[in-house]
Amino acid sequence: MLHKLVSAPINLVIKIGEKVKEEADKELYDLPTIQQKLIQLQMMYELGDISEDAYKVKEEELLLRYKVAKRMELEQWEQMTKRKEGGP
Repeated sequence: MLHKLVSAPINLVIKIGEKVKEEADKELYDLPTIQQKLIQLQMMYELGDISEDAYKVKEEELLLRYKVAKRMELEQWEQMTKRKEGGP
C-alpha cells in the first residue's frame, strides 16, 4: 500500500511526460503541418517579410523535419504490413 502511495505521483509524472512528448512529436513531425509551414515560409520570403538567409535556414530545418517525418511514416507502414502478414 505504501509503495502505491509513493509510486503513484511518479507514475503520473511519467505518463504526463510521455503525453507531452507524443504531442510535441506530432507537431514536429506531422507532414501536413510541415507542408503548411513551408508554404507560409515561402510566402513570407516572397513578400519580403524575411531575408533570404533566414529563409534558407528555416527551409533547411523544415525540409529535414519533413524527411524525418516521411521516414517515420514509412517505418510505421512497414510495421503495420509485417503485423498483417503475421510477422514479428
